[in-house]
Amino acid sequence: MRDASHLRRQRAAAIVLALLGVSFLLLPHLYSNQSLLFTLMTYIALAQGLNLLYGFTGYLPFGYVGFFGCGAYATSLLVLHTQWPVLLCVAGGGAAAALVALLLGPLLRLSGAYFSIASLAASQILYYTVSNPNLSDLTGGPYGLKIEQVYAPDASYLSMLAVLLAVCALAAFFRASRFGMKLRAMKQDPVSAAMVGLDVVRLRLVVWLLSALVAGLIGGVYAWNLSVFYPDAVFSLQISVFAIVFALFGGVGTVLGPVLGAALLYTLYAVIGVSTPQYFQLVYGGLIVSLVLFLPGGVLSLFTSPGIDVF
Repeated sequence: MRDASHLRRQRAAAIVLALLGVSFLLLPHLYSNQSLLFTLMTYIALAQGLNLLYGFTGYLPFGYVGFFGCGAYATSLLVLHTQWPVLLCVAGGGAAAALVALLLGPLLRLSGAYFSIASLAASQILYYTVSNPNLSDLTGGPYGLKIEQVYAPDASYLSMLAVLLAVCALAAFFRASRFGMKLRAMKQDPVSAAMVGLDVVRLRLVVWLLSALVAGLIGGVYAWNLSVFYPDAVFSLQISVFAIVFALFGGVGTVLGPVLGAALLYTLYAVIGVSTPQYFQLVYGGLIVSLVLFLPGGVLSLFTSPGIDVF
């Protein structure tokens, strides 16, 4: 029975990844605004990356954007000061974000709102560090960085798609594996999980590092695609807010939830948020309030029943 359930999860994961890959490969041929599609992929990947941490451990990082910005800056600095291929620079950006997460590992001793606020403070420290005018020779200060020499919108689009598929595959692994079962047990009752032999501290740190690595890779590809950016663009609190809301709207702890939430809400933003922001804020606020009151498990909770495994 367990093997059959595991096989169904594997098939569901393969279908999700295949549909995502085919959709974003075909959409540029059907819709001319590739920049909007790239941004949509960015937010889906960020929502999924945040879901790895919050959905499977219960730790909600308000400062998740800090890893995104760190990846963008590290990638750009490697492009400017090394002769590495751009994809290797992006990998370096992801590694830099993971290193920052390792240094911030003590934050995991906190929980609940204390952890969330502390992570936000850490992201603000990173923002004020890179935007410091005294560091303009290194980080560009408030004027940002330019890496126009590697500008390649098509290649960066495909790279973001690869990162998106990879993070969704990682979420599917968390959802279907023994490792994911350990995470869910730890999330439900960390004291009991520790008493039965789970290394709670190590599990949290591993997921924390993986989530940061994902955000760093996304930030690196994002900087590559923009080629010119400012600190406010990659350390904006709005990025964290969108990632959190998108993941919660779809349903955390699942694979489809963040994808569905980001696709629906960002499409809504693209349709009415730019031209009529006042109406968007009203509709957006109403959706969030309704979600909290009536669907705390996200949109996917509508499909939850004893006979259906919401992937």
